Amino acid sequence: MSAVDIAAGIVVNALGGLDNPNAAASLAASSKLAATAADLTVDARCLRDAHASGATAILVTVGYVAGDAEPWPHTLEEIRTWDAILAARPDDLTPVRRAADIEAAKARGRVGIIYGMQNAAAVEDDPERVGELARLGVRAVQLTYNGANRLGGGAMAAGDPALTPLGRQVVERLEDARLMVDLSHSGERTCLDALAAARRPVSINHTGCRALSDLPRNKTDEELRLVAEGGGFVGIYFMPFLRPDGHPAPDDVAAHVAHAVRVCGEDHVGIGTDGLFTAIDDMTGYRRRLAGHMAERRAAGVAATGEAPGVVPFVPGLEGPDQLRTLAALLDRRGFATGRIEKILGANFLAFARAVWGG
Repeated sequence: MSAVDIAAGIVVNALGGLDNPNAAASLAASSKLAATAADLTVDARCLRDAHASGATAILVTVGYVAGDAEPWPHTLEEIRTWDAILAARPDDLTPVRRAADIEAAKARGRVGIIYGMQNAAAVEDDPERVGELARLGVRAVQLTYNGANRLGGGAMAAGDPALTPLGRQVVERLEDARLMVDLSHSGERTCLDALAAARRPVSINHTGCRALSDLPRNKTDEELRLVAEGGGFVGIYFMPFLRPDGHPAPDDVAAHVAHAVRVCGEDHVGIGTDGLFTAIDDMTGYRRRLAGHMAERRAAGVAATGEAPGVVPFVPGLEGPDQLRTLAALLDRRGFATGRIEKILGANFLAFARAVWGG
């Protein structure tokens, strides 16, 4: 195993979740196109696994992502639901609003929860809503999901649309509010446009490297390099897009991390798993429900290339509360020094958060 003591350091999942996928309510919601915060089961097992994983903080998705809900009212309701989840579990969870809150969570033995949005469609045509999102505790905003919205194009948007004038205004407002501008899921042109417009460091909180797997959800070396050159952050996910066939192994995650470090440097790469720390118990039942869920995503036009029948949205072998320890061991075997692994597991995100949010 790696020499890294996960329990001792800062560990941040730059895009993850908090849920027990085996609980009845979560099982019932698993076939929905867009599950809500109210569908989550934040129970004793889920919390135990989050603590056991070594996670200091997790960026969770709040607000509208896709589907028929009205984006702005839905986003406000999601934030209220998450506020209630945190208020009900103060011994386990604590909100993160600034970088020092991550360090405080570590000192107090809590898991810090960072509110992030995976689609800025809720802003609609009013960039001033960014200020309200900041007041409500949102700390990262992804400009687009897979399709196009009023701000720009997602990874699957036809024609690779540019960042719109409204999108430029929203980037400016996000930077003024000291929120993270997250370019995950964006199309290449929108991503490059946003990078050119940005005055502060920006992030791609969960992605892979297109040089290793040429799929739209992954980022080119140019995109990765420009994020790093601007002082930003890139999180590598534990998702099927890491291999063109949709069936990555744990070492594929390590390979994408290693490639990102070669392109970006060791100070700008981290982890955004896009998954949970609680493993699925009944894989047969899960695969059956997943087939229906993926069919709905394809029918709604929000699926990405690489989502296919038989493909699970995680990396087998990197499941449950030991997944980050396993990754640390894989990086150690690749010759990564302990200090570099510690940066990737959380120190780099903390430094980026300090640069964007302040102390």
